[in-house]
Amino acid sequence: MAARNLAQFAEFGKKIIGIGRNYANHAKELGNAIPEKPLFFLKPTTSYVASPGPILIPYPSAEIHHEVELGVVISKLARSVSRESAMDYVGGYALALDMTSRDAQTKAKKEGAPWSEAKGYDTFCPIGSFIDKSLIPNPHNLTLRLRINGEIRQQGSTSDMIFPIDQLIAYVSNIMTLEPGDIILTGTPEGVGPVVAGDRLEAELEGHYTMLFDVAHRSALRSSL
Repeated sequence: MAARNLAQFAEFGKKIIGIGRNYANHAKELGNAIPEKPLFFLKPTTSYVASPGPILIPYPSAEIHHEVELGVVISKLARSVSRESAMDYVGGYALALDMTSRDAQTKAKKEGAPWSEAKGYDTFCPIGSFIDKSLIPNPHNLTLRLRINGEIRQQGSTSDMIFPIDQLIAYVSNIMTLEPGDIILTGTPEGVGPVVAGDRLEAELEGHYTMLFDVAHRSALRSSL
């Protein structure tokens, strides 16, 4: 089968792998312990949404938080790869938001339940355009920034990741096979917080990419389920 164009990764990739608590200050701001090994979860590809969105608040009482992240797009089949070879499986990068229903996540953590509801709603993975890896020679020296209605809410450097990209790829690929078009969301810096309908989010990968998203209420309310 002919290789697919990674610029369309969001159309054919099968997995969105989210990395939790990969920035120490973010873990601390939510009262979480710093993990000793990568903590990951899955988001459905149906959560992708392109600019300008909207990002949909799924039900009236939802507390939806923004988390700006660097996404790593996998270029070829990766199964049980080593850290030494892991970067050979990177095709490029994308700016992303890991939108999170914090109330649902808090409830799930108390119950020892999965985070699928908190992370998996439609439009909960706003995604930017593909950036070829040749344009980002050092992905561990990038500034991530998020503004809401023009005010900076998050700003951090990928240099502060607890687990770097090569370690994440090696760790995840030794548990599940990564396929072309899959993306790893590498975690968020501190400063996460709520969004409300009417907000405009501006996410930035400094020097490389900026994307805008509007926030709105979902028309089908949770109470109707």
